[in-house]
Amino acid sequence: MLWDILRVLFGLIIGIIIGFFGARHYMKKYFQKNPPINRDMIKALMMQMGRKPNEKQINQMMKAMEKYQ
Repeated sequence: MLWDILRVLFGLIIGIIIGFFGARHYMKKYFQKNPPINRDMIKALMMQMGRKPNEKQINQMMKAMEKYQ
């Protein structure tokens, strides 16, 4: 009975540790492929759409992006 409880606890602890490092590795890889949007990206995007953005427009877009993250 005691050994069964210890095995379950040991398995749970090992699973949490493996899950943490697996998720950490996945997120690092994800952010290398898809970096978060910054001011330069917003400026380039608006210029591609044919608009010359000013600082106020960039700030508005940054606030909107932060709101949905």
